[in-house]
Amino acid sequence: MPESAVTLLGATEVRRLAELLDVTPTKKLGQNFVIDANTVRKIVKVAKVEAGDTVVEIGPGLGSLTLGLLEAGAAVVAVEIDGRLATQLPLTISEHAPGTSLTVIHEDAMKVMALPDAPTRLVANLPYNISVPVLLHFMEHFASIRSGVVMVQAEVGHRLAAAPGSKVYGGPSVKAAWYGTWRIAGTVSRQVFWPVPNVDSVLVGFERFETEPGDEALRRRTFELVDAAFGQRRKMLRQALSTLCGTSADAVALLESAGIDPTLRGEQLTVADFVSLARRR
Repeated sequence: MPESAVTLLGATEVRRLAELLDVTPTKKLGQNFVIDANTVRKIVKVAKVEAGDTVVEIGPGLGSLTLGLLEAGAAVVAVEIDGRLATQLPLTISEHAPGTSLTVIHEDAMKVMALPDAPTRLVANLPYNISVPVLLHFMEHFASIRSGVVMVQAEVGHRLAAAPGSKVYGGPSVKAAWYGTWRIAGTVSRQVFWPVPNVDSVLVGFERFETEPGDEALRRRTFELVDAAFGQRRKMLRQALSTLCGTSADAVALLESAGIDPTLRGEQLTVADFVSLARRR
């Protein structure tokens, strides 16, 4: 479809749609609508969206990013929890991007267990309040997703992309690393949002591994260890894992069997270390 056939939303149009729908962006739903077309095109470019791609978008809101994805020639599967927004989105797309391919799923993203057309990319301005849980949910349940870019609160983005030993490395860092490689792919000005948030945002890009470290049972055991290790972040692993393993002595034995110093802390372990421990449980 020619680029000229799609028109993106600006600040005036976003506010008009919100007024039409009686939508007031809420902190509860983590809503901050993008009002800058250049930012939308930047996200699409960073995500390397191409004509013919099928992209899943979580929380499309009023459709700013949706239109950018459609402009690039992608088919979009949009998951939206707000009924007013889910109903309006196809109307907005028919006006601004006629003839493009959009499927709207009106559902809580955390409860979605099936998607049409096996999307290969995930591109979204994720609601700040559930960005990590919903991202991990989609990585767990939709193996067709091979890459993507998400816009999240800067603090969350740096945590997702953190390496072992970093001050912000934690449970989300390890769990994300199970699925693939993650990187900070850009920064986003607060001024491109309405309402203007009181936090900074970043783009986080990811590429999924061809194969994951193990099967679902191993993933669950690995994530249990991760939760235990970071649930008591400042404690040594021999203490942090003691309840999960039974006793402190059992935790020490497990750690030593994997060649891991029991006096280390969770933030010093790689995902491979946690997988090694899980294989021995």
